[in-house]
Amino acid sequence: MNETPASTLAIRDLADALSGAFPRLDATDQQIAIATHHLLTRGLPASVDAIAIAADVTPAEVEKRLDSWPAVFRDSDGLVIGFWGLTVAEMPPHELRVGDVKLWAWCAWDTLFLPARLAAVLDVRSVCPVTNQQIELRVAPDHVEAWCPTASSFRFSARSGALTATSSRASAISFTSSLRARVVSSGSRGILEPSCSRSPTR
Repeated sequence: MNETPASTLAIRDLADALSGAFPRLDATDQQIAIATHHLLTRGLPASVDAIAIAADVTPAEVEKRLDSWPAVFRDSDGLVIGFWGLTVAEMPPHELRVGDVKLWAWCAWDTLFLPARLAAVLDVRSVCPVTNQQIELRVAPDHVEAWCPTASSFRFSARSGALTATSSRASAISFTSSLRARVVSSGSRGILEPSCSRSPTR
């Protein structure tokens, strides 16, 4: 791999910046959320019973949370197919792989926080919405291991009010093939550069 200069913004900084996008979670909430994400990494819908077993809680507790939380998507059988940024349903352009399993993220930001949630390194493929250029990343739980093309950036909207898990503004969060990422609001709030140390080779 070719070395590229490390940039100034770590994944943890992005996580802190957007921490208001999800509900506040108590210990049981966290167990259920983590269990749901981990079960989806099998590439299959997750049942309430399976989530309950994985989280060591009752099915009723799982149902209560899934019914009250935003951005939980279930199929006609009641199985969870999408949860807080991760889905087993094909949803281009943000494709990711956990081992040999292909999954999809709802937006570019999700591909950066999911590795920490899953405690795994994810291979990500996306497309710049402006140039249609393919962008590839290898993302660890606390940093981006590889980023190609190296001039790519991560851009998101930070307009008045916090982003929420169901906000339509999440769809504006994307990777671009421009040199830097900007926080776009009623006025520019600054320049963000992705944390990156290497460019991947095939």
